[in-house]
Amino acid sequence: MRNTNRWVGQLVIVCGVIGFGCTASQEENAEVVPQSAVSAFEGALVIVGDGSEPIEDAVILIEEDRFLRVGRRDEVEIPTGATRVDLTGRTVIPALIDTHTHLSRTRPELEEDLQRRAYYGVSAAMSLGQDDGGAPFEIRNETIPGAARYLTVGRGITRPEPGRSEIPFWVSTADEARQAVQDLAADAIELVKIWVDDRSGQYEKLTPELYGAVIDEAHAHGMRVTAHIFTLEDAKGLLRAGIDAFAHGIRDQDVDDEVVGLFKERPNVVVVPNLPGRGVAEDLSWIGDTIGPDDLAELQARFVDRPEAQESFSIQARNLDRLNREGVTIALGTDGNSSWGPHLELSDMVATGMTPHEVIVAATSNSAEFLGLSQLGLIAMGKDADFVVLNANPLDDIRNTRQIASVYIRGVEVDRNGLSNRWLNSTTGE
Repeated sequence: MRNTNRWVGQLVIVCGVIGFGCTASQEENAEVVPQSAVSAFEGALVIVGDGSEPIEDAVILIEEDRFLRVGRRDEVEIPTGATRVDLTGRTVIPALIDTHTHLSRTRPELEEDLQRRAYYGVSAAMSLGQDDGGAPFEIRNETIPGAARYLTVGRGITRPEPGRSEIPFWVSTADEARQAVQDLAADAIELVKIWVDDRSGQYEKLTPELYGAVIDEAHAHGMRVTAHIFTLEDAKGLLRAGIDAFAHGIRDQDVDDEVVGLFKERPNVVVVPNLPGRGVAEDLSWIGDTIGPDDLAELQARFVDRPEAQESFSIQARNLDRLNREGVTIALGTDGNSSWGPHLELSDMVATGMTPHEVIVAATSNSAEFLGLSQLGLIAMGKDADFVVLNANPLDDIRNTRQIASVYIRGVEVDRNGLSNRWLNSTTGE
């Protein structure tokens, strides 16, 4: 009552000063419409991220950084005073999660990497195996406005690979392998990356004894292990040893019934296919808002028909198609530092035979669960409000994920125009 009387008194003063003829009855009947902290996004088709039927003519309520309610318009009451955003004709999907990247290692560059990912609708990125402290370890515990979250596995584990990278642990004995895991545990790492690959005969690769020691020690510390692989036989050995995930698909030959059976015995194993380029010409004009014309032209020149790449892709495509049909859990990864790469990967995954809806689930809720990001990956009550507003429906054509109208991270819209202008101006020296 005290606040209402104060407001009415202020109204009388204002009316007297500006000459309005306010009456006592007008003062008594005046009502204050309370301002709500809720934002209501109305009218979009919402793809939840769990494979369920999309919600048509939906209302999404957001309070601060969380989804408050999601449902059909006739199911959701919009609070009085809520900020209302009309999304009629648009499609909303959860923000994407990239489980396999290799990002920059200095703070300014890494922060920009994460901003570029947010621009393209990615809310979290995991760096796999090339971080030895410094900014990557600091930023993993920070919240950077307008940027994707950052996760790292720290240093990966491999056999000695002189000439490639000295950041990973190089191990040659089981004791060394176990010590590497213990060092990672001391740095609060939760996922261990191993490489099981001889790089076309250039190096010795981790043996079953060595990767078995890594997996055993990791599990003893409550950690999981993901493996870079190439061959079918190594995939079988790793599955028998208790591997938790694959950071690549099988690349040397088609999968067989034996490996499918091993996957079925271990239903929690996740495959992140990281498909190679399809080797087909593709228009990249849609990334022109984030890179300069010279860089775009150079990149575009690489996206031409390449029969040898098509053959490599076809092997991995058949393998992904079969594993997906057999019920293996698939997640999204791009294996690099291309901020727009997730959208290319989504298209490549559909080209293997996965449906657009399956691919969206892989890139959102499956990837979130794999990385232990329980608050991400779904447009659902209580989850973090990370979502992408699209101008077209990706269930009709997965390439529509590239038609981004806006991106929200933790309930706040990413300033895509500001970021685009900054990046393009930096290429022209303005």
